[in-house]
Amino acid sequence: MGFGTKNRQIQTAEACKQHLREAYNDKLPLVEEFIEEIEGTGRDQDITHWGMLTDESDDNEEMLKRLDAAFEKWLNP
Repeated sequence: MGFGTKNRQIQTAEACKQHLREAYNDKLPLVEEFIEEIEGTGRDQDITHWGMLTDESDDNEEMLKRLDAAFEKWLNP
């Protein structure tokens, strides 16, 4: 994996987590639980799982819409 790819994965993960924490500030414990479900914890942590929200267009706005939809679905299965 190239260095640019790893940086992009880190940026995607951070953007997603920041968006969730800001958009759902009133549900922070649930946001943190959702984040842990997406990327895992400890030795099993894998930020590449945020990639399921991206597509080839690399459009952040669309990614965040998919993130909101995934979080809402997780909240209300």
